[in-house]
Amino acid sequence: MAVKRNEKILRPEPLPGRFMFLLVCICLGFVSLIARAAYIQVIEPDRLRYEGDLRSVRVAQDRIQRGNITDRNGVELAVSVPVHTVWADPKVVHDRGGYTDTRRWQAMADVLNTTPEQLLRKVENPDRRFVYLERMITPAVANYIRDLRIPGVGLKEESRRFYPAGEITAHVIGITNIDAEGLDGLEAVYNNVLTGTPGQRRYRKDGQGRLVELLEATDSELPQNLTLSIDQRIQALAYRELTKAVRFHQATSGSVVVIDVHTGEVLAMVNNPSYNPNNRSGMQPHQMRNRAITDSFEPGSTVKPLVILGALANGDVTIDSKISTSPGWMRVGGRRVQDARNYGELDLAGILAHSSNVGTSRLALDMELEDLLDLYSSAGFGSDTGINMLGESMGMFQHRNRWSNFEVATLSYGYGLSTTTLQLAQMYATLGNGGNRLPLSILKIDEPLPGRQVFSREISRQVVQLMEAVTADSGTGSRARVPGYRVAGKTGTTRKAVAGGYGDEYVGLFAGVIPASRPRVAIAVMINEPAGDSYHGGTVAAPVFSAIAEETMRILNVAPDNLNGRELRVAGFGGRP
Repeated sequence: MAVKRNEKILRPEPLPGRFMFLLVCICLGFVSLIARAAYIQVIEPDRLRYEGDLRSVRVAQDRIQRGNITDRNGVELAVSVPVHTVWADPKVVHDRGGYTDTRRWQAMADVLNTTPEQLLRKVENPDRRFVYLERMITPAVANYIRDLRIPGVGLKEESRRFYPAGEITAHVIGITNIDAEGLDGLEAVYNNVLTGTPGQRRYRKDGQGRLVELLEATDSELPQNLTLSIDQRIQALAYRELTKAVRFHQATSGSVVVIDVHTGEVLAMVNNPSYNPNNRSGMQPHQMRNRAITDSFEPGSTVKPLVILGALANGDVTIDSKISTSPGWMRVGGRRVQDARNYGELDLAGILAHSSNVGTSRLALDMELEDLLDLYSSAGFGSDTGINMLGESMGMFQHRNRWSNFEVATLSYGYGLSTTTLQLAQMYATLGNGGNRLPLSILKIDEPLPGRQVFSREISRQVVQLMEAVTADSGTGSRARVPGYRVAGKTGTTRKAVAGGYGDEYVGLFAGVIPASRPRVAIAVMINEPAGDSYHGGTVAAPVFSAIAEETMRILNVAPDNLNGRELRVAGFGGRP
């Protein structure tokens, strides 16, 4: 069809401005996308990788049990038992209708000894994704909860620490928290050894949960078991006898330590009061204190054998020397030192047997001050025993240049310094080992650690022989005797210091070695604040020593050294065994 001449042909007219603006916008968009992609992939790729890993990368750990703690004979003292923990995802609980199913919540509350309201209160917030409902439940309870099939509620395998010996070994072993981390005792000291390191695997999964790639794998480092020097038979025996004595004398507390003389291994360490580590409800902080290593006291007459040893070593006296204690008291520096009565002239065995303050004071005042102070330091007072346990006190022993004569006199019978039950037992173990002071160990050792010869071997043996007079009929420690065995030891009774002087409370002590002819163990007994008129060491502590020593000899199969029932020959305590 022909176009008329007078009609205009409509043609699109170019719009240069709009076209250029649109072209620039498109280019800028492409450039922005390219720049953003370059920035994400080249300059800062970690963010997207992190977000991607959150959706696809998973970490799995191998579950390993905490190492066991056993006594020297393999008896289990701390074990880990399998338990379960109940957890919930509140969001899933609400999304799948689990929150309104009251019958199942009631059933779960019944076995967990709680109320449905308390459980529902924990999952009432749907924005939370994880919450504990109950930890450390038995497998039987866990199976019951699993069968309830409450949406959003799951179970997790864990382990719980169990202590078969309970309160008998509580202060030595210690405890762990709910996450199996050591809090006290050996559980805390050797936490890293007992814990180990769980193995770990990092892997990538797809949307259907299928394994795509194993990214990293770390092998487990299995925990180690601890074998203690403790003999559970002796430990239980010592705890039983100590508990009986504390209750009978209505004392506030007590401690016993038993040491192998030849190795320095601690065979028993007990305290009363104690606590049950398997049930800590109602437990008081003071019950957790390992008093055998934390509580210090003035050792009283239990240090008198050291003064005798020092006098013999210096040549001031011989084993048969006589010391006048008449008239039963002496004035030193304007102060009075006295005995229970006038014992007249005593030999060294008599001084120990009658626990003469006058006799030891005379010996100490005849010695050089430095020699006397070195005796106490060499015995281990004021220093670490090497046992490596939490809270150990080193006691108090001052090294001063100036001492009054009265202070020297009181130092000779155990005042003016403080020690622990463990240090006292170490001193007697040193005497029983011929003057060789060994570092103490709470772990079983194959070979004794190197010791230090602090006293003469021969003189140490003489002092042990002299201490046998203490357990003779007329000695202060006659109640410490053991049928069939010779016992060497020393009683001690000290008044407790208070602000401005000394109060009316006492500490009763007995420490010694058995058998005296060839010492095998050293035992120290401390009874704190016994009530009534019976508060002397020979009355409250010596019988505990006797009961523990007798059974210990049987347990260790130590041959008797007094089969004929021969008692120590005493003629004014001048006879030698």
